[in-house]
Amino acid sequence: MTDNYTDPDLNVGDLTTIIEEFTTIFIRLPSVEKLSFTTLSVLHTLSRKGPMRLTALTATEQMSQPAITQIVRRLEQDGLVERRADPGDARAVLIQLTPRGAQIIDVRRDARVRQLNSLLDRLSKEERKAIAAAVPALAHAIELGRKAELPLHPRPSSTVEQYTERPQEKE
Repeated sequence: MTDNYTDPDLNVGDLTTIIEEFTTIFIRLPSVEKLSFTTLSVLHTLSRKGPMRLTALTATEQMSQPAITQIVRRLEQDGLVERRADPGDARAVLIQLTPRGAQIIDVRRDARVRQLNSLLDRLSKEERKAIAAAVPALAHAIELGRKAELPLHPRPSSTVEQYTERPQEKE
């Protein structure tokens, strides 16, 4: 594998591998509800981004319209999402989490926090400080990645914004 990024202080290939491994650890938490990875991804997306049109959800989840429609229908039957009118367009419908859907996401997030705390407790103080120091830069990289996408739906504030308090960049 070749690394096209030329900064000698950062090996992007190594960073990519670390992020992939880290994601693998946290994305595969057992679900009390026995929901599929794809279903949980849809719930997490709605939790982070708020109510979305089906077309925006299709693009975000990188799925076909029929597939996302089927997942949303099943989530709706299970009481985890609901449809509501789009206040900006009377012809459109938004998909949003129900309180039960939000609870599933909250429980999974709490489990991730506990799992991460358990891992971080095994690191040295210097290693924890290094991770803490990297959080703002990682959050900024995430925001830049989001801005690079064509916005299909306005994104509400997220945890990332609290770490990226920077002056507006010229585009």
